[in-house]
Amino acid sequence: MVERPDGRDDAEHVLRYGIIGTGMMGREHITNIAHLDGAIVTALSDPHPDSLDRARRAVDTDTVATYTDHRDLLDTGVCDVVVVASPNHTHHDVLLDVLDAGVHVLVEKPLCTTVDDCLEVIDRAAATDRRGRAVWMGLEYRYMPPTQRVLTEVRAGTVGEVRMVAIREHRFPFLMKVGDWNRFNRNTGGTLVEKCCHFFDLMNLVTGRRPLRVMASGAQDVNHLDESYDGEVPDILDNAFVIVEYEGGARAMLDLCMFAEASRNEQELSIVGDAGKVEALVSEGVVRIGRRADGYGNVRTEQVADDSVRHAGLHHGASYLEHVALLDAIRTGSPAAVTLTDGLWSVAVGVAAHRSIDQGRVVELSEILG
Repeated sequence: MVERPDGRDDAEHVLRYGIIGTGMMGREHITNIAHLDGAIVTALSDPHPDSLDRARRAVDTDTVATYTDHRDLLDTGVCDVVVVASPNHTHHDVLLDVLDAGVHVLVEKPLCTTVDDCLEVIDRAAATDRRGRAVWMGLEYRYMPPTQRVLTEVRAGTVGEVRMVAIREHRFPFLMKVGDWNRFNRNTGGTLVEKCCHFFDLMNLVTGRRPLRVMASGAQDVNHLDESYDGEVPDILDNAFVIVEYEGGARAMLDLCMFAEASRNEQELSIVGDAGKVEALVSEGVVRIGRRADGYGNVRTEQVADDSVRHAGLHHGASYLEHVALLDAIRTGSPAAVTLTDGLWSVAVGVAAHRSIDQGRVVELSEILG
């Protein structure tokens, strides 16, 4: 359990949550927290009045405190846990303040929009570390039930040594955000950071190795080209192929298309090793498991769901399961299962992919991280 200056014991008390950034994802966190035992949202912060009002109405209590400045929320001391769900380009400054406050924290992806900002946040977390404090990186795609099932098979040795990972996301365009901040790379870090850090994190997790180099091809071919904001056209990519090579020789590939609403299955994950293959049709909840020793075509198919999920929400229950894991870590004083370093590496691969596209060459991760 965390050592707290106010004497509170987080293993025994109802944990008080604050939400910084109360847009769509902030409200999703509010709903997930409402389904947790021993947790309550006590404070909200957002400079946008409409977002703040919508979030206030989403909290099932009239006593929630609201602030337009996250520093005021932190100064009051009414929160044990803070969720940072503000726009990507604000994460760096907000996180420095949150880490200094000493509370538990979950930060939504991406950690920051640049590698340098990620490194500064990691350094601040280390400098302000307190025994038992949970600092959790919000990469909830790890917790989607079909993905969890596939990961279980990989860890059990079903595929043997992982050699190839392929992830496909074919989906709809970026949604509208407050102030349209997500239409520009300067605010998001770029599509391959903003959206695809989830997938690069899964690649890193599945291979269990560090990425070495990235090759990518991508463009903005369809989406947002007819939009204009103060005379400026959005510059976010809407499709890409990305190949990542890893220590030990494993390779991973991302196939991203954000004008593919005509897809039956939004996300697919395939992992092949020297002994077998596992794959997940994530959105449909289908998992297929096969071993080479069983012969060609001898594949077991499972429909996967997690009955413990109380709120499916936007990510098939993944955000709820992430919150359950975070709450358990806080109660037991265990280390975060998803760390800021995981967030750094997922951002670094995205940054390398954008550089590869911009410069038309292979990019070494050593260029990005030094």
